[in-house]
Amino acid sequence: MGHGPHTPIHPQHTPGHGGAQIRRARLYEIGAAIGFLGRRRRVYDDLVTLSGARPGQQILDIGCGTGYFSRRAALAVTPGGHVVGIDPSQPVIEYAARRAPANCTFRTASAQELPFGDASFDVIISSLAIHHLPDGDRLAALREMRRVLRPGGRLLLVDYGRLPRHLRLAKTLGMASGHADRHAPSSELPGLAEQAGFHITDSGDRWPSLHYVLGDVFDAL
Repeated sequence: MGHGPHTPIHPQHTPGHGGAQIRRARLYEIGAAIGFLGRRRRVYDDLVTLSGARPGQQILDIGCGTGYFSRRAALAVTPGGHVVGIDPSQPVIEYAARRAPANCTFRTASAQELPFGDASFDVIISSLAIHHLPDGDRLAALREMRRVLRPGGRLLLVDYGRLPRHLRLAKTLGMASGHADRHAPSSELPGLAEQAGFHITDSGDRWPSLHYVLGDVFDAL
C-alpha cells in the first residue's frame, strides 16, 4: 500500500509491505495533476469537508502517499489540531515531510500494523489506498483503523468506483501503468468496515468516479 490522493498514471510503483508503493514522488505528483484534470484541490477539499474534520482534532491519513490529502486536512484542523500521514514508501514520506505544514507530520508505516495506541485519533481518512492492499490484508487494516479511532470518531474511505474514462483512455494509449488494472474494491468497503466494527453512516460518489464510505464508532474496544 502507499497512496493518498493520486491517479493510476505514475511512472513507477513497487510491491512491498503487503501492497504496492509509489517510488518516484515528483513524477507521481505530475501524474496526479493530470489525472484530476486541474480539479485536485476542489476534489480533496470536498472530501475533507465530508470527513467532518474540525479545528483541534487529531487526524490520521492512511496511505498518504505524497501527502496532498494530509495537507488539505491540516488546514481544516487549524488551530490546535494535527494530521499524521502514514505510508510504507520511504521516498514519498520523505517528499511529503519536506512539504509538511507545522501541524502535519509523516512517518513510514503500514496500515496493517499502525504504530499508534488505542483511541489516538478523532478522524481517519484514506484516499485511493485500500485497493493497493492484498485482499486478505484489507480487513486487518480496517481493524487497525478501528483500534486507533476514538469513540465518537469518524472514518472516511475513498476509492475508485470504476476507472475514470480519461484514465481508461490513457491505459489504452500506453500512458498508464499496470496499476490501472487493479481492482477498485469500493463495493467491498461497507461490508469490510462493518466487519471491522464500524457503523456505516453514508456512502456515495464523487467526481472523477470516486466512491466514498463514511463510518462511525461509538464505543471503546
